[in-house]
Amino acid sequence: MQQSLPEIKSIGAELVGISPQLPDNSLSTAEKLALEFEVLSDVGNKAAKDFGLVFKLSDTMQEIYRGFGIDLEASNGDQSFELPIPATYVIAPNNIIKYAFIDADYTNRLNPETILAEVQKL
Repeated sequence: MQQSLPEIKSIGAELVGISPQLPDNSLSTAEKLALEFEVLSDVGNKAAKDFGLVFKLSDTMQEIYRGFGIDLEASNGDQSFELPIPATYVIAPNNIIKYAFIDADYTNRLNPETILAEVQKL
């Protein structure tokens, strides 16, 4: 998405990421990845819950995450072990969702070309 940011901006759109991480951790991630778009912090997955996009990691998955050195408790600031399902929304200037892509398989992401095509329809 970062690579497509100039095209997104050139058609008058904005790109925003939302993360369940605490604000300092979201900022660190954005800095580490040199992101030039805003990354908002959805502490407690409140917005994700409103969209019905939250799931809880099983005990087995929690152990796998720990084995990879991923400390969700520290990163997200709670012990819920809840994560959002990845989703992409194209929202019109009147705040109506015009396009949505949601896939429980986090490896399947909407490609930037599709996002740009949907934004250009607005």
